[in-house]
Amino acid sequence: MSSTVKDTVNNLLEKLHLSPTSSAAPPPKEPTADELKDLQSKYDSADQSHVFAFWDALSSADKGILFQQLSSIDPKHINEITKRALSPAPSHEGADKLDPLPDSATSSVIDSKEDDLADWYKSGLNLIAQNKVGVVLMAGGQGTRLGSSAPKGCFDIGLPSHKSLFQLQAERILSTQALAAKHAGKKGEEADVIVPWYVMTSGPTRGPTEQFFEENNFFGLKKENVVLFEQGTLPCISNDQKIILESKGKVAVAPDGNGGLYQALITSSIVHDMSKRGIQHVHAYCVDNCLVKVADPAFIGFSASKDVDIATKVVRKRNAKESVGLIMQRNGRPDVVEYSEIDPKMAEAKDEKDSSLLRFRAANIVNHYYSFRFLESIPQWAHKLPHHVARKKIPYTDIESGEFHKPDKPNGIKMEQFVFDCFPFLEMDKFACMEVKREDEFSPLKNARGTGEDDPDTSKRDILQQGKKWLQAAGATVTSEGEEDGVEVSPLISYAGEGLEFLNGQTIKAPAVIEKEKE
Repeated sequence: MSSTVKDTVNNLLEKLHLSPTSSAAPPPKEPTADELKDLQSKYDSADQSHVFAFWDALSSADKGILFQQLSSIDPKHINEITKRALSPAPSHEGADKLDPLPDSATSSVIDSKEDDLADWYKSGLNLIAQNKVGVVLMAGGQGTRLGSSAPKGCFDIGLPSHKSLFQLQAERILSTQALAAKHAGKKGEEADVIVPWYVMTSGPTRGPTEQFFEENNFFGLKKENVVLFEQGTLPCISNDQKIILESKGKVAVAPDGNGGLYQALITSSIVHDMSKRGIQHVHAYCVDNCLVKVADPAFIGFSASKDVDIATKVVRKRNAKESVGLIMQRNGRPDVVEYSEIDPKMAEAKDEKDSSLLRFRAANIVNHYYSFRFLESIPQWAHKLPHHVARKKIPYTDIESGEFHKPDKPNGIKMEQFVFDCFPFLEMDKFACMEVKREDEFSPLKNARGTGEDDPDTSKRDILQQGKKWLQAAGATVTSEGEEDGVEVSPLISYAGEGLEFLNGQTIKAPAVIEKEKE
């Protein structure tokens, strides 16, 4: 293939958000006259025919691309959800009644009985050993705020090992598989415990994520047990409710939010794959949390023991003014209530049983359990999920002049769904919440280095301090001469601090990496 032709093909694939190195289908062909007429009729009836304004000026290849994109959009449906998003119907007559979750639906690793924690952990290991547990990773974001265009999961937070977020999480899956096999006494061929990893990407991150996994040999996981799929997109809409053209041959689109997970699980046949594998329990989380306990046996065991459809991990709100969504009851149903919905009096209210605690303190960290039966029911309720509006400055091509513009003020909306919007569909007896320690399980990566909060330096610090704590609990002494006094413990050596007895009595000079027992 000549370089000119190859470049042309690669450019076409890029427009479709496909990696040139992947086994992608050939570029779409220009439609026939009848195919074009049928599609134009759909857009005419939805009063969105302007998307064909530059059709005649497009090349044959670009016509194929635009036709494929427009064929994947239902303009009538877009009109309907835009109208609902801009003018949402009230969910409840009168003021919402907000209450903490009932005690029957909650537990806390901070004050639960040790026997209960141990039972949940063992129960979770049993379910993992039976190959009944799967993991869903929401990894559609790019590291734009971090100064990188790569998928956020590829980011190196600066650990001594230089492991990426993806690698840390993959190794935790390997670790929990090994723990479950050992717990169940599985050896030899029967020790092949599998926790499939379903990785949700977005259009721009699909190719780079796939390439990163391939280059790193899936971090030791079997390729067939790592399933990549894409979240959906929605057209961007102008202030006069018209579909925006990014260029003459492309509709401006944006990811449909983390709530798009549910539809993607169905359309990408992920739920079908789970069914074939016999998965009954699913852990879902976001890629940016470097401390996430992937497929946490205790969380799986807790959730399964309560026979709920959704459970969520929370951490204690730092203080009354922390800007964080809270898990609570809204009109008797589980829900996430945004900080902007809570008045100062409610935010500062103290717990009736313990005045040292806030009454409303269950901070949402987007770390969830789902029963398979609930995910299997997605087609029955996905259409009920609301769309939320974000007013944005959206680059566009002017329909009259054909000129490309980058607006300096919001000129349209992007619509997205939130992953927690399905919580209120459940009765309280099908929802549960586990409070965990922030320092053990939650350190999100949101901001550029040097910000001082939720940045690469804080992520690195939290992992190293956790490792230091584990070593000291195992009887080791940690020393340091500089400011960095933490230790990185490979997930392949310890999932959550267990198995470090071989370090008892040893002195470890920080910073250090514990990667193998012989160290």
